[in-house]
Amino acid sequence: MRYPIGACGFFGFWVLVIGVSLPAAPRPVPATQALPLPHREISFQHDGLELTRYHFAPELRRPFLYPVIGPSGRSLTRMGHPHDPISHSHHNSVWVSHNSVDGVSFWDDRAPGRVIHERVERFADADDAASVLVVNSWAASNQVLLIERRLITVRLLPRDEWLLIIDLRLEPKADSVTFGKTPFGLVGVRMAKTIGVHDGGGEIRNSEGGINETNVLWKRARWVDYSGPIKPGATEGITLMDHPSNPNHPTYFHVRNDGWMGTSLTYDAARTVHRTHPLKLRYGLYIHRGSPKPAALDKSWHAFAELPQSAMESPRR
Repeated sequence: MRYPIGACGFFGFWVLVIGVSLPAAPRPVPATQALPLPHREISFQHDGLELTRYHFAPELRRPFLYPVIGPSGRSLTRMGHPHDPISHSHHNSVWVSHNSVDGVSFWDDRAPGRVIHERVERFADADDAASVLVVNSWAASNQVLLIERRLITVRLLPRDEWLLIIDLRLEPKADSVTFGKTPFGLVGVRMAKTIGVHDGGGEIRNSEGGINETNVLWKRARWVDYSGPIKPGATEGITLMDHPSNPNHPTYFHVRNDGWMGTSLTYDAARTVHRTHPLKLRYGLYIHRGSPKPAALDKSWHAFAELPQSAMESPRR
C-alpha cells in the first residue's frame, strides 16, 4: 500500500506521542567532581585524577583531607609527625580542631572532644571547581558544644596548580561557647617529610618577609608558605592563607621547622561565640609548583581574598 506525501510525517508524529522519542543531546560532563566513595570518603577529582580526599568515618576523632596531591602527582602532606607518630597522631594531613572549647580539648587523639560527621548536604561539580557541604558536631561526653557547617571547595588553576578553600560556620549548641586562649586551632597542615626544613631542606616564608620558624612562629601574617623538595628535581609547596573577613585577620601562625603549620585563632586572647552570631571563617590552601616569589604569593592571596563568599545554607528540598 502506498501512502500519500505527508503521511509519513503524520505517522511519525504519532510514534512520538506513544512514547518513542529521539535521544536527548548529552549534557556536558564536569571536568572537576566531588565523588562519594565507600567507607565514608569523598574524592575530589579533575579529569579523573584525584586532587584530595575527605575522610569522615564514624570511628575517626575528626574529619580530615588526605592526600593533597601536588602538580608532580605526589602528596604534599602526610599523616602524623615523622619523628613522633604516637603523641602527634592527630596531625591528620589537613584538619580542623581546637584545643579549648569551653575548656574541652578537641586537639589531640587523647583529648575528650571529637568532631563527628553528621551528614553531607550538598555536592556541586563544574569544569573548574567542585565542592561538598557537610555538617559536623563537636561533642564530648555525649554533650554537643558546637554545630559546624563546613564547605570544602577545590578550584583549578593553571599549570596543574589548585586552590583548596575551607569555609566554616561554627554555631554554639547552647547560648554561647568560648574558644580559650591557645595556639592550637583551627586549621592544621602536616607537610610531607621531605618538604620540612629539618628533614628535606624546605623553607617557610610569610607575607611579612619572615623566613623559617624563628621569624614566622607566633607572628601575624596574611599567608604562610611551606615549600620544599617532593621528588628528585621537583620543589612544590602549600601556602596557607587567612581571609580578610576572619575576625582576627591577619591571624597568628603556628609553624615548626619539622614540617607543620597552622592558623591560631585564639593565640592572643579567648573568643566567645554566641548562637545568634555564629563564627564564620574562611581559609585557603594554594597548592603550587616550585617556590614562588613573595610577590607572586601576594598576588595569589589577593585572588583568594577577592573570590565571592560561598553559600553555607542547606539546599531547599
